[in-house]
Amino acid sequence: MPSYLFWMFSLVMLLGGIAVIAFRNPVASALSVVTCFVGLAALFVGLSAFFVGVIQILVYTGAVMVLFLFIIMLLDLKDEVRRAKPLIPILGGLGLGIAFAAQLISVLAHNTDAALPELDKNTLVQASATLVDSGTITATGKIATALNAGSLPDVHLIGRALFTDYNLPLQILGVLLLVATVGCVALSKKTTPSD
Repeated sequence: MPSYLFWMFSLVMLLGGIAVIAFRNPVASALSVVTCFVGLAALFVGLSAFFVGVIQILVYTGAVMVLFLFIIMLLDLKDEVRRAKPLIPILGGLGLGIAFAAQLISVLAHNTDAALPELDKNTLVQASATLVDSGTITATGKIATALNAGSLPDVHLIGRALFTDYNLPLQILGVLLLVATVGCVALSKKTTPSD
């Protein structure tokens, strides 16, 4: 990815993040989060992680933000009223911003010359043999077949890791999202005053 594209998409994400905080309207803030997600997806595509970039658009921008907008509209949230700004939160925010900037500068200043190994067919076949020997995958499975053919089956690898190694956290996350949705619907019901 050319550096000017990296900086452009990073700026899009940064402006979207600032807009989330700056806007008083909840719908405008939610749409600013969509801008951040689109910028992040563009960065993933620029890093040749096409699957993650497309999933970023489909899942986060397409599904989660639609759910957030639906909940915001269902709750009928109004614009936030301006209040006096106490000094402690402002100083805390400035301190966090300075700490983040210092960390970002130190990461960008640290330049490593280590190159990633090339993903040629021999490297992928060796990786397949290592995974089969460790019992992680079977020799006749889709992952081993794709690795032996010289291609990287990233979707199969992500799916396998998600539904085997991280199955419990995935199920817990699904239950939490369901509870949050049911709670939002319960909170949005209008209560009629009893006579």
